[in-house]
Amino acid sequence: QLQLVESGGGLVQPGGSLRLSCKASGFSFGNYAIGWFRQAPGKEREGVSCISRRYDTTKYSDSVMGRFTISRDNAKNTVYLQMNSLKPEDTAVYYCALVQTNHQVMCSLQWTYDYWGQGTQVTVSS
Repeated sequence: QLQLVESGGGLVQPGGSLRLSCKASGFSFGNYAIGWFRQAPGKEREGVSCISRRYDTTKYSDSVMGRFTISRDNAKNTVYLQMNSLKPEDTAVYYCALVQTNHQVMCSLQWTYDYWGQGTQVTVSS
């Protein structure tokens, strides 16, 4: 059974940090690039970050560059999103997603991702 399960969301004060995890099961994890996306109420879904299949090439949206870090542990079938210096505008439901690709050293937030998790809520508020 193919499954993605996010965790690590919650309520945090502005300037705080959270670490999101996304555990994949039923996948040959190394065959997939992975992305993190978010959707705030009343807004369109936004690509946040992605990481390539191999060699950990990463990309970030301008809004999170320098504050968020994506990483993956293929041995644990898990991808992480370390979020620092959080702002109220980071409040959203965060989703991880996988895309099967032949590209080993690149990723794109514009690709059509094949599999999605159920999301985890991140709320940044004082």
